[in-house]
Amino acid sequence: MGILEYPIPGEPGKPSGGELVHGLLDETVATAPDARAIRDEAGEWTYRQLDAHSHAFAAWLEKQGIGRGDRIVVRLPTTRELAAMFYGAARRGAVFVPLNPTMRPYHLSAVLGSAEPALVIGSTPDAAGLKSLTTAPVHDMAEVWNEVGGLAERGERATSAAVRPDDIATLIFTSGSTATPKAVICPHAQVTFASRMLVEALGYRSDDVVFCRFPMSWDYGLYKVLMTCISGCEIVLADGGSDLLMLRRMRETGATVVPLVPSLATMLVTLRRRDRQPGPPVRMFTNTGAALPEPTIDALREHFPGARVVRQYGQTEAKRITVMPPEEDRERPGAVGLPLPGTQVLILDDEGRPVPPGTIGEIVAAGPHVMAGYWRNPEVSARTFRPDGTTGRNRLHTGDYGHLDEDGYLYFQGRRDDMFKRKGFRMSTVEIEAAAMDIPGVHAAAVLPPGDRHDLALFVQSDLEAREVLKELAQRLEPAKVPAVCKVLTDFPLTAHGKNARDALAKLLEENAT
Repeated sequence: MGILEYPIPGEPGKPSGGELVHGLLDETVATAPDARAIRDEAGEWTYRQLDAHSHAFAAWLEKQGIGRGDRIVVRLPTTRELAAMFYGAARRGAVFVPLNPTMRPYHLSAVLGSAEPALVIGSTPDAAGLKSLTTAPVHDMAEVWNEVGGLAERGERATSAAVRPDDIATLIFTSGSTATPKAVICPHAQVTFASRMLVEALGYRSDDVVFCRFPMSWDYGLYKVLMTCISGCEIVLADGGSDLLMLRRMRETGATVVPLVPSLATMLVTLRRRDRQPGPPVRMFTNTGAALPEPTIDALREHFPGARVVRQYGQTEAKRITVMPPEEDRERPGAVGLPLPGTQVLILDDEGRPVPPGTIGEIVAAGPHVMAGYWRNPEVSARTFRPDGTTGRNRLHTGDYGHLDEDGYLYFQGRRDDMFKRKGFRMSTVEIEAAAMDIPGVHAAAVLPPGDRHDLALFVQSDLEAREVLKELAQRLEPAKVPAVCKVLTDFPLTAHGKNARDALAKLLEENAT
């Protein structure tokens, strides 16, 4: 088998709709203009207000000479204004390029060189520094928004632009560690299809309040803006909020849906254990970035009674690949779900052939959600996005490994870099980290595969001593899978997206060895 496919909604054999990003907003404004759309720490907007500011920003871009295909780099916090700029850029046919404000100059310089923006917008403290890294005009956000606000008050709109579904809506630069970040090309058609199918798979409702702690520079945050728009519900942009006040903010806003990564889930459980107030009305947690350990899932269920914890699997290159049906969140432990409607999941061997159920192979995704490649990176694009020999459509070769069961549910085994052999056994960092997180008293875990300078190493954030952790691990894993060394850390290094920063851990291991 090795393949599971769902029928594509709409006309057979064609992507759904061929829609435009700003068309999603237009549709909701036509049906629910006065519904609350978006909230941040400074205030809130209805869909009518979000729409007006998106048109005003499009008019501002037109005055700057920005048109179809021009790249607009924005290095800003995630706020209502940034969401309006996303829709406004789409209206002009411009390419929205959101960058994380924490991106260091080394990577920032390379990203700006690759994007070749027609215009850059930064916050007041950053604008001067940005000017030293690009020849493009750099605008201060405070000045830009003062002008946009005036345009919105006068109801100004840009000249209608001839935007096509295959035009690029956004470039999402994936976070880099030692390598330069690469940009995933995200056309309107793929972005809108993935957004609609996710809303369908997760069952977003018009009365939901989605509490999002992730920046729009990451697809996990960016798509939440679109998904809430499709369902006509509210998004709370909480990326800049204090960690310690997160639970209180969730309660105040009436959060019903909360996207998570493991580090955020652990923090939320810790806060809830100390909290004596009634919990927020969360009905669903969604997970991506890395698999949630079972003990963390159990703790979320304990402290947020009635909430479902939905496992997912995906990559920016196709947005989302599988989603566990919310009503099945307690079934098939370890599974990360079924393919999105209208998409395929294939498990292929090293020769590109489908493998039987239960057999591990490379996870390959096909469907209208597969993006258009990497920006100005044809060699890597050719390796990752390969045409199907039958249909000619691109398929995403994820470089991840897993298997399908008899019913077509996907089980994630590990990324290519996570898979390794030690003492004759094939294993992955994912299973060792999961076993470590099963030990009471271990709050976070990360594994480094064996390398030229070190053996298999485990890092934990724990109240236990290293020898106790290894002793407990030996009761859960075969001897070959027990790390040679365990380091207990007080502060666990994380990337900007809340994932384990393995490059920092490797450096720490090397420093300790010298």
